[in-house]
Amino acid sequence: MTIKKLFIANRGEIAVRIIRAAKALGIRTVQAASAADRDMLAVRLADEMAEIGPAHAGKSYLNKDAVVAAAIASGADAVHPGYGFLSENADFAEKVEAAGLIFVGPKPETIRAMGDKATAREMAARAGVRVVPGSEGRIEGVEAALEAGAGLGYPLMIKAAAGGGGRGIRIAETPDELRKQIPEAAAEARAAFGDDGLYLERYVARARHIEVQVLGDGKDAIHLYERECSLQRRRQKVWEEAPAACLAPASREALCASAVRLAKSVGYRGAGTLEYLYDETTGEFFFIEMNTRIQVEHPVTEMITGVDLVQAMLRIAGGEPLPYRQSDIVIRGHAVEVRINAEDPARNFMPGPGKVTALATPEGEGVRFDTLLYEGYVVPPFYDSLLGKLIV
Repeated sequence: MTIKKLFIANRGEIAVRIIRAAKALGIRTVQAASAADRDMLAVRLADEMAEIGPAHAGKSYLNKDAVVAAAIASGADAVHPGYGFLSENADFAEKVEAAGLIFVGPKPETIRAMGDKATAREMAARAGVRVVPGSEGRIEGVEAALEAGAGLGYPLMIKAAAGGGGRGIRIAETPDELRKQIPEAAAEARAAFGDDGLYLERYVARARHIEVQVLGDGKDAIHLYERECSLQRRRQKVWEEAPAACLAPASREALCASAVRLAKSVGYRGAGTLEYLYDETTGEFFFIEMNTRIQVEHPVTEMITGVDLVQAMLRIAGGEPLPYRQSDIVIRGHAVEVRINAEDPARNFMPGPGKVTALATPEGEGVRFDTLLYEGYVVPPFYDSLLGKLIV
């Protein structure tokens, strides 16, 4: 492998996950850490630690220049972005590559094209992948939205073109609601993503959220079947399972084939996920977006296929061809993942950071617990509330 030393530009449980995959491949690790994360589990497990700034994410984990400078200073030859933070930031990927380092993920131009959800819809349509009926690219202003809405019919979904994590989404039942919500959605998108671009989609009432895991080397691509992520709270996933019990074999085959077709059409490199809406009433499925990174819920796919996706990412980034053929990927059983968050149910499940005074983790055959926790650890208040994932 060409990767000898890996810089991990993330934190929490995904950083721990990446370190373990790297160690299994004999790769040394450097863990990025803000001033608030000097004592996190990933720092304890890594070979080295590189402090990248103060606790505020904007000055540390989201500071592209600071992260790249730390990676260069560490002597690493590759950077893994994990999920969240800068993982789907094409400018960051470009900076990493311009510094002579390997970016463990897709090419910057792929991130840029598929990260804009309006552009991704257009590319999917060109690849022959069905999309939810919607606006042609981004909508420019209220009047353009009303014109598009008249042709699509109501209710409509208003979505942020650069959105993710369930943010920037609204449902408009009437033209008056659309007129009122377009400026609100644009303002929310601008605040959350630095981009106020919007697009419209027809609202699918009886929809399930199905996503297909793909793996590519820039030339070829395979799928590792699908996950269902329909159980959500505030449009954010809390429970994932694989495979999706609602799909008939023929639907599964067609769905996964469409995902591979799109991945190949964009020369996809690394692990990625294509998200679809599955209409329970008609049995139709529609592409909605692509995540150009490893997903939080990737362990359920690993459990049913036996494939270590993070190791595969590192091997591909290191110059190896796709390490699996499609015929190697077989479903073995069923897996469910639940997310464990630091939340206070008495305060409407607001984040609840604090000290871990006692910790007992589940064990046994078919049980996996990916976590950032250890006894005595103080969960900081500055970041996502995810503590771990229980997969069985």
